[in-house]
Amino acid sequence: MARSALDEMSDSGAFARTASTFRNFISRDRQAQFPAESGRYHLYISYACPWASRCLAYLKIKGLEKAITFTSVKPIWERTKQSDEHMGWVFPASYTEEPGAEPDPLNGAKSIRELYELASTNYTGKYTVPVLWDKKLKTIVSNESSEIIRMFNSEFNDIAENPDLDLYPPHLQAKVDQTNEWIYDAINNGVYKCGFARKQGPYDEAVTKLYEALDKCEEILDKQWYICGDTLSEADVRLFVTLIRFDEVYAVHFKCNKKLLREYPNLFNYTKDIFQVPGMSSTVNMQHIKRHYYGSHPTINPFGIIPSGPDIDYSSPHDRERFSK
Repeated sequence: MARSALDEMSDSGAFARTASTFRNFISRDRQAQFPAESGRYHLYISYACPWASRCLAYLKIKGLEKAITFTSVKPIWERTKQSDEHMGWVFPASYTEEPGAEPDPLNGAKSIRELYELASTNYTGKYTVPVLWDKKLKTIVSNESSEIIRMFNSEFNDIAENPDLDLYPPHLQAKVDQTNEWIYDAINNGVYKCGFARKQGPYDEAVTKLYEALDKCEEILDKQWYICGDTLSEADVRLFVTLIRFDEVYAVHFKCNKKLLREYPNLFNYTKDIFQVPGMSSTVNMQHIKRHYYGSHPTINPFGIIPSGPDIDYSSPHDRERFSK
């Protein structure tokens, strides 16, 4: 059983991501096992992880910071137990050890692995973030980011500060689902299929699909403001978390260097536009992002050297307003 993404390999040398395990759902129904209540849930994230970052993005832009607390782990994987060789997400020992990361405030856990073992004594899967934790039942509600963001979008509207923002509105759901499917396969997961490939064939296949999808996005964004139309949607948040990491990490570390994001005029300005959505910039910690990727995959970057650039300013002006005219 894979314990980290680096272990998820097929016999062909291709990266093959396994499914999440905890798939419970928080509901606005007060009689549900996991009802939406202010102060009951805690989100464990890594700023480095795109899957966790999209959950944090929803927490921020929906105005759920007072209702749902969160903690970030350290960016670089470390040993999670002295009894084996597993490397994974760990908490700092103090509030001053790692800027942006904090000790576990709920369970005193030393690692994300410990949270999984608290929730399930016979758990044998990966120890991933995000982890949505129920403080009352002391267990993991969900570790599937695509479902956590749906919960944050709709189930907490009675206590959200921005309840009118709907990133999965009924009239767009079919379009969002269809867009998510090809963006996930070719871009979100596609960069990992490039970076973790152990044979040339799987890499060549993945990188071809990646750039076909990026070209498709560039063409779409030449005609409309967002990836599914004229309003910000779930598909934009899911795409953004990969794009914001592209030139800083994936182009070098994952060998996605055929074309940089900043060579795509529409995609680059779109990424700056999403970054400037209120609350979104606070979910991007580029130091954590770069330190994690370059420092946690010794089979790819054995000396852990972090490239110095390119230090892109995503807060600079963009040209997306042309679609509002």
